[in-house]
Amino acid sequence: MGNTSWTGVSHFVLLGISTHPEEQIPLFLLFLLMYAINTSGNFALITLIISAPRLHTPMYIFLSNLALADICFTSTTVPKMLQNIFSPTKAISYLGCLAQTYFFICFAAMENFLLAAMAYDRYIAICHPLHYPRLLTGRLCALVVAVCHVLSHLHALLHTLLMGQLAFCAENRIPHFFCDLYPLMKISCTSTNLNTLLIHTEGVTVIAGALAFIVASYACVISAVLQIPSAHGKWRSFSTCGSHLSVVAMFYGTLTWVYFRPLSSYSVTKGRIVTVMYTVVTPMLNPFIYSLRNGEIKGSFKKWMNRIQTSFFR
Repeated sequence: MGNTSWTGVSHFVLLGISTHPEEQIPLFLLFLLMYAINTSGNFALITLIISAPRLHTPMYIFLSNLALADICFTSTTVPKMLQNIFSPTKAISYLGCLAQTYFFICFAAMENFLLAAMAYDRYIAICHPLHYPRLLTGRLCALVVAVCHVLSHLHALLHTLLMGQLAFCAENRIPHFFCDLYPLMKISCTSTNLNTLLIHTEGVTVIAGALAFIVASYACVISAVLQIPSAHGKWRSFSTCGSHLSVVAMFYGTLTWVYFRPLSSYSVTKGRIVTVMYTVVTPMLNPFIYSLRNGEIKGSFKKWMNRIQTSFFR
């Protein structure tokens, strides 16, 4: 029996954020602007880190991978949403929907693991500064990044394979701007108990495990910083962590609100608004949060711009 016969549908219809015609153009322009800022800002951050030798440290290697994950994360959903705004059908194929679900989960998990790796970097840098080069070597840093990628793909594959077992009898209209887990489970005509159980067990373990690791790392960091005698030293140490903590709060706050609740209490309308926060807004803000409060990045950026201007006017 073919795939189409047992799912009941060959494609889905993504209704988007709003179905009101008068809101389509403003939404298109708004999300196009945010997507352009996201890709250009994160790409500039990656280029700066690669081109500046002083930024070839574990902290900035993790940050460049986070910026790449942000670009891929947003690119999984926003281009299709922009296309569908002016599409008469707003359709996405069944396999295309599963592929979108896979890459969305994958890059969300990758951001989750990278934020934990960055917390570990700050813990070593502040709590064991003299041993930092020995404890966090370039080889270990590359291994951590590779593990983040592998775990992210395995996590996404598990949820996507289970999603592929659901049947969709007649309803194929998804009141969302991409193929997210809960909206798909809402329109399924078969039991989603196993899917929900997996989200609330394996999913919680992955997200809450990384978050607990981040909290434990920063508990040690705060304890170490409070022992610094000078107020200037305390402020300097805390300032290196402020950007990371801001991103952690935005990412985990919205992610937890959407997924770690019963399917019966999930509201598609509220869910898609909150989803915009961690799929579009947070990735767009990340390069600015990390660069505006980071002296090394600002200094490297000025040198980079000076080199560009010098070569341009030469």
